[in-house]
Amino acid sequence: MRSIWNGAISFGLVSIPIKLVNATENRSVSFRQIHTEDGGRIRYRKVCELDGQEVSSAEIGKAYEEADGTMIPVTDQDLAALPLPTAKTIEIVAFVPASEIDPLQLDAAYYLAASGVPAAKPYTLLREALKRSERVAICKFALRGRERLGMLRVVDDVIAMHGLLWPDEIRRPEGVAPDTAVTVRDAELDLADALMDTLGEVDISTLHDDYREAVEELIAAKAEGALEAPPEAGPEKGAQVIDLMAALESSVRAAREARGEEAGETGEAGAGAEEAASVTELPARRTPPRAPAAPKAGAARKSTAKTAAKTAVKATAEAPARKTTSKAKKTAAKKTTAERKTAAGGAAAKKTAAKKGTSRKRSA
Repeated sequence: MRSIWNGAISFGLVSIPIKLVNATENRSVSFRQIHTEDGGRIRYRKVCELDGQEVSSAEIGKAYEEADGTMIPVTDQDLAALPLPTAKTIEIVAFVPASEIDPLQLDAAYYLAASGVPAAKPYTLLREALKRSERVAICKFALRGRERLGMLRVVDDVIAMHGLLWPDEIRRPEGVAPDTAVTVRDAELDLADALMDTLGEVDISTLHDDYREAVEELIAAKAEGALEAPPEAGPEKGAQVIDLMAALESSVRAAREARGEEAGETGEAGAGAEEAASVTELPARRTPPRAPAAPKAGAARKSTAKTAAKTAVKATAEAPARKTTSKAKKTAAKKTTAERKTAAGGAAAKKTAAKKGTSRKRSA
């Protein structure tokens, strides 16, 4: 790998000659600007605003612009004359636990290579000291015209350096957090924990840039002239209000199903295991079940009133039927009494006629 900076690591009175090389590379697809009518390349030219003439890189210098637009020229010789001890030296200032470094400060990453055979021994000494102490080295160095903050750590058998932002370059997160009071229930936290546990861990080395691959396939298809017309994009959907609990439960279920497919679980046994792993059985942060609340007095009075009203309506509906039955019974009783009287009168008449017939026989 080509070095981008040569210097030395200052470790107390020990000086370690090193070369600085980039530890990362940009793999994104780059594009050129073209004229859409004829495909001609669009280029930028450096032109002086005063005379309108294009100037070469050798004729371009630096200047600081003040608020009123005044330009103050600053030459490379001016900057080189500044008392900058880190111009060609990575100066170690302290050793601290890695946990004290805020990830927000991390910037570009570099590898430090020992420069020459004499640098191998002190380089290895520093590397092993960092390993055994389980700490990182905080350093200062100068690169591309400015002094920077850095962190040295061991990666495999190499010393790596991460550029760090200065503490005053980290913005405070004021006004970023939600300003609305929100209460998160234990059940929601339980489901979130279950989702995190279900998703599990990942091997970072297996992740890749899907978008970059799609762009490369697009370019290859265009180059071969075999690109189909892209499908029309559907209407954009606005923000939707969702049921958080339902969304969490669905997420846990989908993650478990995906994990079961990867593990090769098939058949009824796998399905039964999925059903048994219900999110309602999570032990963490479960609140004890509450006893059923006793009915309120008002509710009991309402229930009693409703029952009494129903009974009254039923009694009112049955009253005419009872009256009709009573009248029929009275009429039948009267009829029976009249029949009995008629029958008794007929018997008396027969007795009277029989007496009269007896008297006539005796007279004869």
